[in-house]
Amino acid sequence: MSQAPQGRQHSAKALLYTILGELVLPAGGSAWTSTLLDAFGLLGITEKNARQALARVADQGMIESRRHGREARWELTPAGRKLLEAGAERIYGFGTAPEAWAGDWLLAHCPVPEAQRALRHRLRTQLSFEGFGELSASLAVSPHADREARLRQILSTLGLAQESVVLQCRTGSPAADLDLARRAWDLDALAASYRAFSQAHAERSAAGAEASFQAVVELVHHWRRFPSIDPELPPELLPPDWAGADARTVFHACHARWAPGAVAWFRQRDTARRP
Repeated sequence: MSQAPQGRQHSAKALLYTILGELVLPAGGSAWTSTLLDAFGLLGITEKNARQALARVADQGMIESRRHGREARWELTPAGRKLLEAGAERIYGFGTAPEAWAGDWLLAHCPVPEAQRALRHRLRTQLSFEGFGELSASLAVSPHADREARLRQILSTLGLAQESVVLQCRTGSPAADLDLARRAWDLDALAASYRAFSQAHAERSAAGAEASFQAVVELVHHWRRFPSIDPELPPELLPPDWAGADARTVFHACHARWAPGAVAWFRQRDTARRP
């Protein structure tokens, strides 16, 4: 089953980060402006929006432009490399077989006044990225007890260490563990997102290098959100036939199938434009 490009549904800036991580970083860390514009064009992004995305990412210190005659070549900065390497490790290492769970929970009571909504949002975002779920506005929980040091670092950075209470605890029964997981995370919604991912990519055809480029960028772009929303719960806390397992299989199989053609298309374009 063929599928139309999804690029118009995403911001140009977000797509640029996917292109940089998937194709520019492994190829040495640089690419011509015209190559990147061609890539954006295949994803349904206009030249104006593409150039704005390049400028915004440059303003963030992730890339910088160097002139070569009439052409400009964008290069990853050290900060950009570090960010993308960490992102690649997170994306491709996500979902590996977990170690046996000992049944320990990490609990954090983090009171933030209602008036400090921006702080509360930062706390919620950072804890969610580390695999914490919410039992209430001030109570977060995670089955990853080994992340206590990271939790305390977040609380310290946000100025919440003094007011917060951090505990390691057990519920006392498998049934209570399952109930706690259901209360802290919307596993039905997460499973639905995984099924939508599998349906969008599993049967997609990508004949030729150009189509492979479109397919692999959209695949990675779609997948990269899951490490931020999936707490990677131990199997003991997941429903049977967990949709996330099938989605991971689809991701890695599709990536292996499309990546070679995508790399070939991108490198051919970029090499042909050398001054």
